[in-house]
Amino acid sequence: MSWKRFILSFTFFKQVVIAFLIVCASLFLFMYWISFTTNHGEEITVPNLSKLTLEEAEDKLDELDLDYELLDTVDYNSDFPKLSIVNQDPKPGSKVKQNRVIYVKINAQEYAKVRLPDLIQKTYRQAVPTLNALGLTVGDTSYVPNLAKDMVLEMNINGKPVRAGQQVLKMTKINLVLGDGKIGFEEDEDITPENTEPTDSIVTE
Repeated sequence: MSWKRFILSFTFFKQVVIAFLIVCASLFLFMYWISFTTNHGEEITVPNLSKLTLEEAEDKLDELDLDYELLDTVDYNSDFPKLSIVNQDPKPGSKVKQNRVIYVKINAQEYAKVRLPDLIQKTYRQAVPTLNALGLTVGDTSYVPNLAKDMVLEMNINGKPVRAGQQVLKMTKINLVLGDGKIGFEEDEDITPENTEPTDSIVTE
């Protein structure tokens, strides 16, 4: 049988139809498998994990067939409990698939430590932004007699002197002792001369 006659034969068309059906069935089964494994059309709402411990978050996510991964510990934030979740990604309310990993960051146990800058001989206006940039705050200010007005002469914490380079926790209040712009000296008692009437020596013969 020539190939032209075979192509036009019933047997050829039958084989083509069978092959087409097999391909269609394979595609249908493949799409069904994809839909099943990816939960096509099924989405889970991400819960709010803020202020939860990792153990509490894990229990909550397990109920939803979700997982978590700890990314980092952020600087201590007094608005959140220690070691509780501060940030999460995806955000609460987002729609995700089953087994999606939620990335979280937790609160530190305490404030981080920073080194005190050298503020001695700096002005008060220079000291304030320098402390704030390090996460420190200015506490009480006091003045002592000194020629340089508003110049930092001493730093202390709760009355205890501290020095530049010393490590302290962020948010610590640094008290400053400043010059009052006056020369320090003790005033001596005024000594005024006694009022005496001048006398002229008169020589009489």
